Amino acid sequence: MRIVEMKTVVVGTPWRELTFVELITDDGQRGLGEARMVNKTETLGACLAELAERYIIGTDPFDVERLAWRAHWEDYGRAGEITQSALACLDMACHDLMGKSLGVPVWKLLGGQFRDRVPAYANGWYQGERTPESFAAMASKVVGRGYRGLKVDPFGAATAELTRAELALATDIIAAVRDSVGPDVALMVEMHGRFTAATAVAAATAMAPYRPEWIEEPVPPYHNSALRQVRAGTSLPIATGERVHTVPEFREVFEAGTVDIVQADLTHIGGFTGLRKLANYADSYGLLMAPHNVAGPVATAANVHFAIACPNYKVLEHFNDFADPWVNDLVDQPCRVAEADGCFGLPTAPGLGVSLDYEAAAARPRTRVHFNLMRDGWQLRDELTT
Repeated sequence: MRIVEMKTVVVGTPWRELTFVELITDDGQRGLGEARMVNKTETLGACLAELAERYIIGTDPFDVERLAWRAHWEDYGRAGEITQSALACLDMACHDLMGKSLGVPVWKLLGGQFRDRVPAYANGWYQGERTPESFAAMASKVVGRGYRGLKVDPFGAATAELTRAELALATDIIAAVRDSVGPDVALMVEMHGRFTAATAVAAATAMAPYRPEWIEEPVPPYHNSALRQVRAGTSLPIATGERVHTVPEFREVFEAGTVDIVQADLTHIGGFTGLRKLANYADSYGLLMAPHNVAGPVATAANVHFAIACPNYKVLEHFNDFADPWVNDLVDQPCRVAEADGCFGLPTAPGLGVSLDYEAAAARPRTRVHFNLMRDGWQLRDELTT
């Protein structure tokens, strides 16, 4: 079996663009991959075309370690977000082909079944007025949908520092959400890497009475010294890693003990091949995986397969029940969160178990959107073009 063709298609939403990749083999089999690239969709497409021509066409899809090695070493560059995202799409599609050719779900290729249910938490649900009352009402609907965890960024467009009034409003939002969902629902506080260490500590201290499951990306991902200050200033669990794109880059935070939950993104760290290595590395430090997942139904399916096989897995992020729920119609059998327990179930079909509907994808062309977290009202996830 050899790969003979690659197809790409981009689907647009008001706040994100989803890039789907399909690899086709000489015996007619098709494997899917996907990534959501923040504001650089065309750049991702160019990288995919170059990597496919150089390292994919004519190769055996089982040779994923060789593919990853070549994309890093033969290109003689420092792999970053673009290369790792393109590689992830290709790696994901190769695993889909591997599973289909063997007649087994992808999780069988990742170490087999460790669990049969994957806990999920909701994101993208707070698309409304930024008031405690509005957030509380929206949070209640999330729990009514079956989710036992939800993430929220209560800080608006704040950067670096918070005024007393801004911190008070953010705290009131978290208090209202906690009151709405009760004591047993996990509440993740998203900081989007926007703060100085002192501000992050002040925010964590204010949020602590409402028992967050974690604070996420309190400082920018490249400020490891600032992350050490945050660790010293709070006992709350710290989650980070969605904007770290290679396994060695996690060494400093692992060795410093400044992270509790590792949030690398399957679609930005080289796919299954990269994320498996990171999960094993994290396990050696006693850390749990909660991968960032802001993509559509193909990448979500891939994340579910990974979670089924990963021993040190905590929970999976999911947007697609609240932000652009129509994206699930892009595939024939999307993975869904069960209302009974807030979990994804065990996939049983060969490969990733999903097929792309090209007609549905064509009906949602590119929006060329610029997702701007520094714009007031970004949480509405409307036409964020400025």
